[in-house]
Amino acid sequence: MAIDHTFGYTDEQRMIAQSVPPLLQAVLPWEKIRRLDEAAEFPHEAYAALAKAGWMGLPYPAECGGSDGSYKDLAVFVETVAYHNAQMASAWLTTVIYGGMQVCLNAPPPLRDEMMPGVVDGSTRLALCITEPDTGSDVAAIRTRAVADGDDFVISGQKIYITCAHVADHLIVATKTDPQAGHRGITLFLVDAKSPGLAIRPLKGIGRKMIHTNEVFFDEVRVPASRHLGELNQGWKALMRGLNLERLCLSASAIGNIRRIIDYARDFALQRTQFGKPLTEHQAIAHKFAEMQVMYETGVAAVHRTADMLDAGLAPALQASAAKVYCTESNIRCADIGMQILGGTAWMMDHEMQMYYRDCRVGTIGGGTTEIMKNIIAKQMEI
Repeated sequence: MAIDHTFGYTDEQRMIAQSVPPLLQAVLPWEKIRRLDEAAEFPHEAYAALAKAGWMGLPYPAECGGSDGSYKDLAVFVETVAYHNAQMASAWLTTVIYGGMQVCLNAPPPLRDEMMPGVVDGSTRLALCITEPDTGSDVAAIRTRAVADGDDFVISGQKIYITCAHVADHLIVATKTDPQAGHRGITLFLVDAKSPGLAIRPLKGIGRKMIHTNEVFFDEVRVPASRHLGELNQGWKALMRGLNLERLCLSASAIGNIRRIIDYARDFALQRTQFGKPLTEHQAIAHKFAEMQVMYETGVAAVHRTADMLDAGLAPALQASAAKVYCTESNIRCADIGMQILGGTAWMMDHEMQMYYRDCRVGTIGGGTTEIMKNIIAKQMEI
């Protein structure tokens, strides 16, 4: 019996689930994914295909050129893209959510109107620069400075582990404009990635090589004062405003990858015969599939509840954090089970499972570590 993954979907959400997979399969088949990953090349063709189909505008209101999709629509879309390839989901999220939402919600209207058409049509890519060599989870301790100088600000400092900075046209950069004020001294700036004094150096990670991370260096980079996002020294509020959305998306991406792992491992196990019968007929293996399905079903429930709460106008910090913890940790667990089911085959680079295993490990680190998520959950519980 086929499992219906679209129960409870609206007609629009079913359309997302049905139309996106063949689009991505046509422009980003497995052999191309493997080739791009090995070469650390961005999936430009697939990104352009999503833009041409109108998916870059999904979460934005009309004034930003978008289609005003719901949070549930967004969760369905991210899960669907991540089912095909989690890196592709991250490539979309980096510009559309992490960068584009800051521009849409916080840029002055002239700057918003200048930037958003390119984001929506796919011609402008963005990257969000927060993490520094000495500050990861402790965002308030960033040291990159922005100093007023006439009609400009001059930015000096360094960022690290910045996803897709190497293909970004503009960077949203978290700076300290008041170094003594902690989180109350942070200001966000929109910086042209080709600005004099700005240098980007690729980093080599164990996974997600198509959309790899980068170091970004700012050596007295001049930025017009008109290109700060939100109010001066109010960047912390702008960043915090988007956290529940970010955690929803990361959770949705994780459950999409979990479902992919289950299907890939099942296709293998149905064909693989040991001791005279398919692997799936061995109870030890069947229970592994049951365990993965439990994680998927639970993750979906957590993601959809978080999306429903956001659509209701609530601020579900506890639920979004809990979803991220559960879904990203389950993604790692499922990838490990998938490796075990495939055995030696999974260890070979010409099979997909090794990529799922490598790519998912960053899930409990990026976008807020599991430890930080648990701090938030405990605080929301008033513990």
